[in-house]
Amino acid sequence: MKNIGHIIYRIWFYVLVAVPILLFFPFLLLLTFSESTYPQFFWTARNLWARPILYGMGCFPKIVREQRMVRGKSYMLVANHTSMLDIMLMLVVSRNPFVFVGKKELVKIPIFGFFYKRVCIMVDRDDIKSRTGVYRRAQKRLDQGLSICIFPEGGVPDEKVVLDAFKDGAFKMAIAHKIPVVPITFYDNKKRFSFTFFSGGPGRVRARVHQFFETGILSAEDTSTLREEVRDVIWNELTDPSWP
Repeated sequence: MKNIGHIIYRIWFYVLVAVPILLFFPFLLLLTFSESTYPQFFWTARNLWARPILYGMGCFPKIVREQRMVRGKSYMLVANHTSMLDIMLMLVVSRNPFVFVGKKELVKIPIFGFFYKRVCIMVDRDDIKSRTGVYRRAQKRLDQGLSICIFPEGGVPDEKVVLDAFKDGAFKMAIAHKIPVVPITFYDNKKRFSFTFFSGGPGRVRARVHQFFETGILSAEDTSTLREEVRDVIWNELTDPSWP
């Protein structure tokens, strides 16, 4: 019976993912014709897609902010990556419109992938030209006043791994564009909806937005230091959470 419950829970998740997209498809499609309407697309994704999915799954967000983002300012958002719920929770955490940088394989997901390839910055990690092009496309989006979101583990690690090593990309980009890095810890997404099929269940999904790391005076040589300092913040929180 427990496994049946997990199956129903999984199916319900994909129903919640698909129904709002199908329901608002013409409107969403219209908003992707021009980059100038991306803020409206982001608002729709945040409020009419991400929130209904989380609440519909019984996963109620609880967010603590040590520092708040300023409206109209660009940031580099980074967080630990453990679940598909990370996408929805990140959308709820940030009121500032941002663009995901993610692997091209997500385009294969039915329905979701159609819009993913239209609004996100895709990267083929095996293609040097693709990785280089990310910086150019990110600069264009930053010039439009948007933020960038990257999961610096470069994918979802094995479930036994608390926090995998971080890759340089997010931190190189933040330094190159002189934007603050915003570390975010997701505590519960793995427990709520991991990639193990017979697992998960409703409950709180907590997130903490940590103090930002400024990059204005940093150079490319500081990339590894910044990377490890940001990782340490998230690692320390995951291994010894100071949740109020």
